[in-house]
Amino acid sequence: MKFTTLHNIDTEYSADSVEWCGVDEEHSKYFACGTYQLVEGADEENGSETANRKRKGRIYLYGFDAASGALERLHSVDTAAILDMKWLPALRGSGGPLLATANAIGELEIYELLRADGGRLERRTCLALESKSETPPLALAFDWRRDGDALQLIVSDSLGQISQLVYTPQAELRQLVAWNAHGFEAWTCAFDKWTPQCVYTGGDDGLLNAYDLRTQQRLWTNKAHQAGVTALLSHPRFEHQLLTGSYDEQLRLFDTRAMKRTLAELSLHGGIWRLKPHPVHDELLLIACMYKNFSVVGLTAADGDARLSLLGTYDEHSSICYGADWAQTVAQPSGDQKLLHMATCSFYDHKLCVSAVEID
Repeated sequence: MKFTTLHNIDTEYSADSVEWCGVDEEHSKYFACGTYQLVEGADEENGSETANRKRKGRIYLYGFDAASGALERLHSVDTAAILDMKWLPALRGSGGPLLATANAIGELEIYELLRADGGRLERRTCLALESKSETPPLALAFDWRRDGDALQLIVSDSLGQISQLVYTPQAELRQLVAWNAHGFEAWTCAFDKWTPQCVYTGGDDGLLNAYDLRTQQRLWTNKAHQAGVTALLSHPRFEHQLLTGSYDEQLRLFDTRAMKRTLAELSLHGGIWRLKPHPVHDELLLIACMYKNFSVVGLTAADGDARLSLLGTYDEHSSICYGADWAQTVAQPSGDQKLLHMATCSFYDHKLCVSAVEID
């Protein structure tokens, strides 16, 4: 596996999330980068300074041409600090794809991608998570699934809560319910791709939980992790397979029908923050290993024998490796090789990279 850096960009603010638009081929050239910047000395300047002024952010929209390798910055939006973002499909016949963001003042914002003027983001709606705390929680991560004509969303936050939201074709975003899932930060959450009413949550208490959305009742708790659970992936092709990442530096693969033991484990230094399967070659996982690098891992799950193997590492970044995603397109340069593209970003060096990845 060979990595070639095509673009190395200074994002000005600390970069922590990258998401490629994969909702359809028409918009596959677009990707967004989210940033999170702490404003130093805000408390000293003004004792009443609020959380949104302490943590500011910016969303960048880019267009990438896979054939030529050209990259263009199309638009930017100033907002509260971003912790997670994902593209959603358009719910209206003529609308563009939607970019949802979770931010540091406990909000989920939704933007529409408009192709006018080359491409830009226009804010559609915003919802602040309900909380009993005087200080709004940080919205840390979220996941979504299609539910008829609407979208179901779950959001995890810094108070350990999970909130269930719905986004309607009329662009209405509302919160349905919230419950306490973890004693500390709920770092991550994910829908089971095969069982829509089941959701998974991971927290700084080291617990991996499963809940039934219909009742918010906990189905089981897994205590295999030695530190906070930070990343979850219900595999899109292999039913019952759940991948987890943790501060304890272990990538784990579980069968959700038998959670007492793992199917496979792989040690990846630096702690794991994100897990991204390739949209075409979903046995390839792009993993953000916070204090080390970005790693590509291969997953094989044939005849009941599951394995995780490290295929390559991308070591271009010198700060915390938080954001990573695959481009949606695959090129065929020569022979049996394939050419993939990925975007990665890191925090204190505020760096965004777009790279070519050659694989056999």
